[in-house]
Amino acid sequence: QVQPVESGGGLVQAGGSLRLSCAASGRTFSSYTMGWFRQAPGEEREFVAAISWSRSSTYYADSVKDRFTIARDNAKNTVYLQMNNLKPEDTAVYYCAADTSGYYMDYVRAMRRNEYDCWGQGTQVTVSS
Repeated sequence: QVQPVESGGGLVQAGGSLRLSCAASGRTFSSYTMGWFRQAPGEEREFVAAISWSRSSTYYADSVKDRFTIARDNAKNTVYLQMNNLKPEDTAVYYCAADTSGYYMDYVRAMRRNEYDCWGQGTQVTVSS
């Protein structure tokens, strides 16, 4: 069973930056599609970004495009989310998720929570105005 573990959350002022990390166990990490989701209080969990196993495909929610960057280091079994120009509306718990099926995900599938079978516990990101 793959267990993603997030880190790097915290409190930052609007306009600032944070980098989240997600370390995931598993001998075949390089074959997983990895995603980031977030959930604000009282809201549903929403898609943020995803990256294919080959790193050839990256997907972003419109709300974070051009501000956030997802990347992965398969040698370290780690996926990153670089968040720049943070806004108060980015405040949420950020979750890392893995799809261990090895199948290719297009954008439509990458946005769906039920496409991912392993989830981390989340890390809090708070952006003050």
